[in-house]
Amino acid sequence: MNTAPSTHETSAALAQRQADRRNYTLVTLAYWADTLTDGAIRMLVLFYFAQLGYSPFAVASLFLFYEVFGILTNLFGGYLGARFGLKTTLFAGLITQLIALSMLAFAPPSLLVVPYVMAAQALSGIAKDLTKMSSKSAVKLVAGSGEGQLYRWVSVLTGSKNAIKGFGLLCGGFIAQPVWVSNRTAHPGDPGTHCFDRRSQHH
Repeated sequence: MNTAPSTHETSAALAQRQADRRNYTLVTLAYWADTLTDGAIRMLVLFYFAQLGYSPFAVASLFLFYEVFGILTNLFGGYLGARFGLKTTLFAGLITQLIALSMLAFAPPSLLVVPYVMAAQALSGIAKDLTKMSSKSAVKLVAGSGEGQLYRWVSVLTGSKNAIKGFGLLCGGFIAQPVWVSNRTAHPGDPGTHCFDRRSQHH
């Protein structure tokens, strides 16, 4: 009895593998885009509030909700992924990141105060971990059943994420550079790095 797989079965398996690779690529690109914008916006927030004269502790507190809500998302993310599917959590993460970016990009300067930015960073923390969970779960689509393959793919994804985030921080610095230079030009005698309002002098 011939037990070799038929041509139809082989073609179907090949098509499925190609679809899995395509889905994994799309998920990974979405995760990279989220990571890139996340790194850039963190650098811009840091520079903006440093120029306003906030203390290092106050600037660091801006990212408190980012970490807290990221932890909470990790706690409940597995349930959400199992309940609604990884596609839903991925799109939810991307939409949440767009909302967080819009809150900062289109807000008037008078609205960019600590509680408001902390709320935007909380959304970024949620978005980051939703997309991260979806992308790492999608690794199973291409890892195969070989020994160590899953860990190898996860390590590649994690390493690429760290590189992309570093590049995002660099992009944030480049975006902030023209403002930084113009501020120093407008206030050549100011030994500090800001030109807005030295709130730290009034504290």
